Amino acid sequence: MGGAAAPVIEVAGLTKRYKDVLAVHDVGLSVQAGQIYALLGLNGAGKTTLIRMLLGMIAPTSGSAWVLGTAVSAGQRSVWARTGYLVEAPAAYPELTVRENLHLYARLRRLKHPGRHVEDVIERLALTPYAGRRARILSMGNLQRLALAKTLIHNPDLLILDEPVNGLDPAGVVEIRTLLTGLAREHGTTVLISSHLLAEVARLNSRIAILHQGRLLAEHDATSLDQHRRRHLHVSTRDDTAADRVLRDHGYHSDPGLLLTDERALTRPEEVATLLVEAGVPPTELHLVEEDLETYFLRIVGADHA
Repeated sequence: MGGAAAPVIEVAGLTKRYKDVLAVHDVGLSVQAGQIYALLGLNGAGKTTLIRMLLGMIAPTSGSAWVLGTAVSAGQRSVWARTGYLVEAPAAYPELTVRENLHLYARLRRLKHPGRHVEDVIERLALTPYAGRRARILSMGNLQRLALAKTLIHNPDLLILDEPVNGLDPAGVVEIRTLLTGLAREHGTTVLISSHLLAEVARLNSRIAILHQGRLLAEHDATSLDQHRRRHLHVSTRDDTAADRVLRDHGYHSDPGLLLTDERALTRPEEVATLLVEAGVPPTELHLVEEDLETYFLRIVGADHA
């Protein structure tokens, strides 16, 4: 009798302390196969530290991490052969061309038919016009594309990407989003990314973890994220005092300024309009207002955004 598939990434109680600084504190999370999982947080939230621990680059102070069914350690080469990763700033040999950088990386990966892998990833990352250019003259966006190409050249089962759209123009961001969602959907590739861009990861991910000051504050999928964003029905009339009295008499809760948060007002605003018209105080304005993603994020982390 088969059980549920083991998570691709499993983290329990992961903590990292640097003297008096608690960079990551007691984080636990689970990433399933084929999932796009986003670590979301402000700069300094602990995202990069967490990723470095997952990659075996630094040792945790306490806790455990498993990747592809294996406990994380620096010597686990079988795991890294199935993983592509990009951590912080992209790097390349400046005097080598894009194609030469990728050929070198393919050889380091000991890939069979390296030329085929190189040309395929150049096409996938839209690097064909730049393939003969030296890395030192690439724009920041194309240097980022080259770094992503290196992570993908061996067709990994798992991608771990730290701020993967840094330096990309809006069109490049859309291309990378399409690429990553396609890898997850069509090839079952698991993707763990970190980002401070809530609106972007909300379009990209299947699950979001919000980190702040090293702690995991919340986890959401796309549906539950929408449910946690505050909403209200904003009503304006020529006599708001009378309208407020009518709404309260009919069981609606009206905050100052005729802001209704009742579920029935949010789902059936036409009933509110009908009630006010029949009471002789018709609405001059009535619209549903939803907390935007950035405001939600700042509210959750307790940041001052006045």
